[in-house]
Amino acid sequence: MIKVKTILVPTDFSDCSDAAVKYGYALAEAFGATIHLLNVVQDPYTMPWSADAFAAPIGDMITDWEAQARRRLVEIVPAASPAATVLKTLVGSPYSAIVRYAEQHHVDLVVVGTHGRGPLGHMLLGSVAERVVRTAPCPVLTVRHPQREFVIGELTDEKIAMIAGSPAS
Repeated sequence: MIKVKTILVPTDFSDCSDAAVKYGYALAEAFGATIHLLNVVQDPYTMPWSADAFAAPIGDMITDWEAQARRRLVEIVPAASPAATVLKTLVGSPYSAIVRYAEQHHVDLVVVGTHGRGPLGHMLLGSVAERVVRTAPCPVLTVRHPQREFVIGELTDEKIAMIAGSPAS
């Protein structure tokens, strides 16, 4: 039997990330796992166009971005979910912060949304999900919105048992 105690769902608040949050909560409820919702605020100094483009002080902007991210994390937690939830924001490069967080918190599974960009978009923008898959210390489930969503409606004990692979009681 696979034991999943800690699930990490990094989110950028996109539709793809919303789908990953649904999957993450369904799996957390099925396994009785704790779910960690993580948003990584991109450090402006790591962006190619640099921080010189900003008129406001960078420190104030990052503080504001983190506060906005925390509020949005609180908003995406399902009200009826019994899963224990940890909310975290970090500043840095998204993929490396996600992998480092997974290592530090002994995450058993990462559930990440992927935009499924074409070759040109991938070449220009890269893929956080792909880098996480290649470097994460644990299995990674990539979720593409809106294809084949299996998480539909409310979770019942029977659905949870089916997902976990054990008979419903």
